[in-house]
Amino acid sequence: MDIESRLPSSLRTEGTSLRPLFYVFAAIPTLLGAAHHVDHVVRGNHVGWPLTGAVNPFTYSLAIYPLVAISLYLTATDRAGARYWAWFFAFSAGMLAYFHVSPWAVEPPQDVIGPYSDPAVGYLAFAVLLALMASVVAASAYATVLWSRHES
Repeated sequence: MDIESRLPSSLRTEGTSLRPLFYVFAAIPTLLGAAHHVDHVVRGNHVGWPLTGAVNPFTYSLAIYPLVAISLYLTATDRAGARYWAWFFAFSAGMLAYFHVSPWAVEPPQDVIGPYSDPAVGYLAFAVLLALMASVVAASAYATVLWSRHES
C-alpha cells in the first residue's frame, strides 16, 4: 500500500503532476510566512490594516493566506497543478525579494533586525525571513521539477 492511498481523498494527487510531498513544500512557506507576519506585529514596524488604520504592503501581503487556501482547493479538485504552483511560488519569491532585500526594499534587513533591543532576536527574525524566502524558492523548484516530469 503506497502513501498516496493512505491520504484523505482531498489530499490525493493521482491524476495530477503533484505528489504528497508537495503539501510539505506548501506548508513550510505558509508557516514561515505566518511567523514573519507575527514578527511584524511584535517589532511594531511596517504594520498596517487590520492592526492599524494604514493600508500598506503588510495589508496586501495578508492576501497570501486566502490565496494559498484557494490554491490548495483548486489543487485538491484537480484545477491547479505543478505548473500553477511553480509560478505561484516563483512570484512569491520575487515579491519577498523585492520588498525585503532588493535595492528598492520597502522593509530592508535593518528594519527587521534593528527594532529589537537584543540583536540576537533581530537576527533570528531575519533568519526566519531568509528561511521563508528559501522555502518559496525550493517549493517553486520542486513544483517545476514535477511540472517538467508531467509535461514530458
